Amino acid sequence: MDYPADLTGWPHAECSRQIAVRPHRWHVQIMGEGPDLLFLHGAGGATHSWRDIMPLLADRYRCIAVDLPGHGFSRLSTRFRSSLPFMAEDLDRLIRHEGWHPRAIVGHSAGAAVALALVRRAGWRVPIVGFNPALEPFRGIAGVLFPMLARTIAVTPFATSLIRMAVVSPARVESLLAGTGSHLSPEGVALYRRLLQDRAHVEGALLMMSQWSLQGLLPDLPKIGSPCLFLLGAEDRTVPPETTETAAAKMPDAACTWLAGLGHLAHEEAPDLAAERIARHLSATLVPSG
Repeated sequence: MDYPADLTGWPHAECSRQIAVRPHRWHVQIMGEGPDLLFLHGAGGATHSWRDIMPLLADRYRCIAVDLPGHGFSRLSTRFRSSLPFMAEDLDRLIRHEGWHPRAIVGHSAGAAVALALVRRAGWRVPIVGFNPALEPFRGIAGVLFPMLARTIAVTPFATSLIRMAVVSPARVESLLAGTGSHLSPEGVALYRRLLQDRAHVEGALLMMSQWSLQGLLPDLPKIGSPCLFLLGAEDRTVPPETTETAAAKMPDAACTWLAGLGHLAHEEAPDLAAERIARHLSATLVPSG
C-alpha cells in the first residue's frame, strides 16, 4: 500500500491508502480500532461523504471507507466492470485480499444496494444501515438513456467531456445538490465541486449509472437475512422514500425510519444524527465476535 500523492486538502487524507487489487486500483480510508465497519458511498460520491461520521464512530469501530470503482481516487481498470454484480465481486475480492472482516456495513443510495449485493454474494449476515437506498430500477427515459450513455462513453473519446460540460459541470454543483433535497455546508459543496472537476471521477459515475441494474438483486431481497435499517430523508428528491419502504417489506429483517427535514444526502447534512442512528442499530444487532 502507498499514500496517494493527489489528495492534498482532501478530508482525512492522512488515513488514505491506495491498494492495487485486481482489477482496480482502490482508494480507501481507515481510522479507529475495533470491529470492522465498512462504508460505501453512492453514485457520484467518494470517501468524503463519511468525513464527519467516521470520527464519531472511530472510538468503537475500525472504520473503512472505500471509493467505489472509478469514483474519487479509485481507478477503473476497464469501463465494463461498473455494474452492481461486478462491483460486489470486485469489492469482495478487495476485502478478502486485505483480510478485513466487516461486522457491519453502512451505505448511501447506490452504495446501500452494493452492500446488499455484497452480503448476498459473500453469504454474510451482518447488520446494514442504508441512507436513502437506491432500490428501484430506473424508469421511463432513464431506463433507455443510461444504457445508451454507456455505449456512447465507450466508443466516443470526447463523450465524457461533452456530457460533463452540458450536465454535470462544476459550475452547476449548487443546483445539482439542491436537486437532491439536501442543503450542504460550504465545505461539502466545495468537495463535490472538486470531484466534478475530475474527468475520471465523472466518467466513473456516469459508467456506474449507465450500467446500473437491480434485476439480480431485487428478486433476492427476501433471501437477505441481514438486520437492515433504512434511514429515509423526507425531503429526498432523488430516490422516492416510498420505494425503499416497498423493498423493505419484502425482506425478513428490515425497518425504515424517516428523517424529517433532510434530503438525499441526509448523512452529510446531519452527521451527528446519522452516527447516533448507526451506533444505535449496531448496538442492538451486532453479534459479539468470538
